[in-house]
Amino acid sequence: MERNLTLIALFAALIAALGLIPQLTLAFGVPITAQSLGVMLCGTVLGAKRGALAVLLFVLLVAIGLPLLAGGRGGLGVFVSPTAGFLIGFPFAAFITGLIVENWRNGPLALVAGAASVVGGILVLYAFGISGLAWALQKPLAEAALLVTAFIPGDLIKAVLAGVITAALARARPDSVLSRA
Repeated sequence: MERNLTLIALFAALIAALGLIPQLTLAFGVPITAQSLGVMLCGTVLGAKRGALAVLLFVLLVAIGLPLLAGGRGGLGVFVSPTAGFLIGFPFAAFITGLIVENWRNGPLALVAGAASVVGGILVLYAFGISGLAWALQKPLAEAALLVTAFIPGDLIKAVLAGVITAALARARPDSVLSRA
């Protein structure tokens, strides 16, 4: 129990730290950040439940006003901004990513974690992000989806990184990859 709480807090802090990497905000108000890599790693390393809890902790800290999002943003206002859908989708993305890694047991871990990151950390996250973006910008879903295509190359790189990092961690400290425990 104590180990789980520590890891949940540690991974919430990892997501926050990845927001410190200089961001680039696109014209429609959504920044390109490394925080989605943290969400992917929550799922691939911690598994579905613990990964989602780590991300929920991060979202809760943002909601109470801590400036943990890229660019030092935080507070309830971010839940009505163009980034709201992505933020709300973070826990779901981590959960689905972790669920895939927990259940897909055959194949190299780097490939499994990378593919899980594409499904959870990109497809699931984009479903929420596009919906939120369309709502915030008062645009049709198709137009919001077109705007989000700018993120695809970077997010594919993050998915590959999540796979490689998870596999390296499993080789170095097998007991630390709880999605495979």
